[in-house]
Amino acid sequence: MADKEKLHDLTEVPEGTRKEIEEEVREEIKEEIREEIIEGIKEKREEIKKKRSTAREYFYSVFNITDNMMSYEEIDAMMREQTVIHGANMWILMLAILIASIGLNVNSTAVIIGAMLISPLMSGILAMGYSIAVRDLGLLKQAIVRFGTQVMISLIASTLYFSLSPMTAPTAEMIARTSPTLWDVLIALFGGLAGMIGNTRTKHSNVIPGVAIATALMPPLCTAGYGIATGQFDFFLGAFYLFIINTLFIAISTAIITLVLRVPYHRSISAKKQKRVNIAIIFIVIVVVTPSVFIGAKTVYDSYMDTSITSYLENEFEFADTQIVKSEYDTNEKTISVSLVGGTVSDDVIKMLESRLSAYGLDGFTLRVTQNVLTTTGEDDSDKIIIAVQENTISGLNEEIEEHENTIASMQNEINEYEATMEKYELIKSLPSKAQIIYPHLENCHIGIMYDGKRDVVVLTANADEMPEEYEKESIKSWLKAETGLSASEVLIILNEPEDE
Repeated sequence: MADKEKLHDLTEVPEGTRKEIEEEVREEIKEEIREEIIEGIKEKREEIKKKRSTAREYFYSVFNITDNMMSYEEIDAMMREQTVIHGANMWILMLAILIASIGLNVNSTAVIIGAMLISPLMSGILAMGYSIAVRDLGLLKQAIVRFGTQVMISLIASTLYFSLSPMTAPTAEMIARTSPTLWDVLIALFGGLAGMIGNTRTKHSNVIPGVAIATALMPPLCTAGYGIATGQFDFFLGAFYLFIINTLFIAISTAIITLVLRVPYHRSISAKKQKRVNIAIIFIVIVVVTPSVFIGAKTVYDSYMDTSITSYLENEFEFADTQIVKSEYDTNEKTISVSLVGGTVSDDVIKMLESRLSAYGLDGFTLRVTQNVLTTTGEDDSDKIIIAVQENTISGLNEEIEEHENTIASMQNEINEYEATMEKYELIKSLPSKAQIIYPHLENCHIGIMYDGKRDVVVLTANADEMPEEYEKESIKSWLKAETGLSASEVLIILNEPEDE
């Protein structure tokens, strides 16, 4: 500011000197402003850096996978313990297998979940994944021996149960374990990740039981035993394939978490040998996953086709006197066969129905319609035609009955209204004589009902020698309301003319 004031004191200085001084002052002012800007930028940078540091610390604390983690020695001791065969664990496993087999046999989801909760099968898989990650072949062999023993015991126990069980028909719970898809791979992978993270915490939670339920190791193993016991090897192959998927990807996800936690290697191997191991693991993963991808793709396609065809049949085949008795479709041959019973559908309508196929994503499909005859697949379905015709006849009769019932109800309402009117007429007809008995000074009584635009009003007209008092009029009004049940009444009294003397 002092430099700016100097500019006002240069009026008496020679012009050349004054310009030089002005230039010097301007430069000084610019330098001061520049320094202030630089200082402000530095302060702003420090503020931003501090905020970034706080945000980084926050997100680090939220997603810190090493928080509350066991020491590496504790993790290693736990994994080694899980490779040791204990008689108690094997008995628990056998009992869990029997419980799961019973649950599958009686189609009880609750029983199956209970068996998965008490099964010790998960620990061996975690130990295998851990030993691969830390490069401990000895530990891996122990884990494989323990796990292989558990699998053999489980298969023997489930096979024996289903061999003795009188119920041999496969249930929905069994069938659900015979067609593994890519979603089962993802469930096993994510479940294994969660299981290893939870298993390495100093404070154990309910993660492991939850993973056991989600990945469902027990049911497919029991279903494989059912396949052996009943000689249905398609059940054995499908269920055991699901079990292999769950085992492999739980082990792989365990190895991933072990590496992420930076658990020290137990031995060092060359980069070349490690590369071979990685290639072998990738090869095994591809071989195991590939069938599930195709099965999953087919499942999605079949589900889409089923939804589209069902929607097509429900929306387009809406006829008053015609119904679908049977419908079939073949996605390989791209045909939809429909059997109709009832009124005949014209060829033009059928052509219109064929043209609507593309609107439901059914391009290339052929519609085959038979009317009053079922398309058969070797079955005797003639009784279904009779039933469908009878249903149509019954439906038509029901409609006629409903129409007649509506007509009868309408006529009954009219009769009720007429009877109510007649009752009211008879009542009104008898009231004048009653009025003259109760009120003898009234003459020529007439009583009727009028409508004032809002309600019915009972009106009494009569002659009298003297005009009754107001309280007497109110008494007459109350009597009229009580007799007729109406809420409004009026009384009109006409005085008699006096007689000439």
